[in-house]
Amino acid sequence: MPSTETLALFSVAALALLIVPGPAVLYVVARSVDQGRRAGLLSTLGVAAGSLVHVAAAALGLSAVLAASAAAFAVVKWAGAAYLVFLGIRRLAGPDERAPGPGRPARSSGAVFRQGVVVNVLNPKTALFFLTFLPQFADPSRGPAALQMLLLGGLFVAMGIVSDGAYAMAAGSIGGWLRSRPGLLGVQRRVTGCTLIGLGVVAAVTGSRKG
Repeated sequence: MPSTETLALFSVAALALLIVPGPAVLYVVARSVDQGRRAGLLSTLGVAAGSLVHVAAAALGLSAVLAASAAAFAVVKWAGAAYLVFLGIRRLAGPDERAPGPGRPARSSGAVFRQGVVVNVLNPKTALFFLTFLPQFADPSRGPAALQMLLLGGLFVAMGIVSDGAYAMAAGSIGGWLRSRPGLLGVQRRVTGCTLIGLGVVAAVTGSRKG
């Protein structure tokens, strides 16, 4: 198992990475503004579940296969980008939504969670991040590297839930304020839709499989 010093160093490095908003944070914020804190927190958990998939893949060496195959990387990247664009277009084409009230059910919790999972699983850069980041803190002399990577990855994901959850709570408050003002509902819908489409476009056109 990693030493106390390694865990402390890893935690500091992870915190430094997590506090800088990235695509996952922007996705969570967009969901929170559009659908409220509950949806934002469910999206956070979905993104975290997707991260756990990548952590397991990195520990098992499956991410190395993705990194080595340009075709596989491209397929996953374009699938993820297309999914984000699809979500954005669907939101732009959808109705303006007020906060759920009596007789008005909230959007399916399972659907919101699953979308967060899919968005993160279909992000190959997340896979490459864990593949390159986790081994830096694994010490073969202290036990199986794969188990250490699973532990460190789990710690990173747990910290990410706290960090992204804070963004979700703050953005959800802003979304609640917008939903209480009918004249701004159209703006809220367009901002959310354009944010999702923008994330998809950025995912499609930036970086390489080495990025």
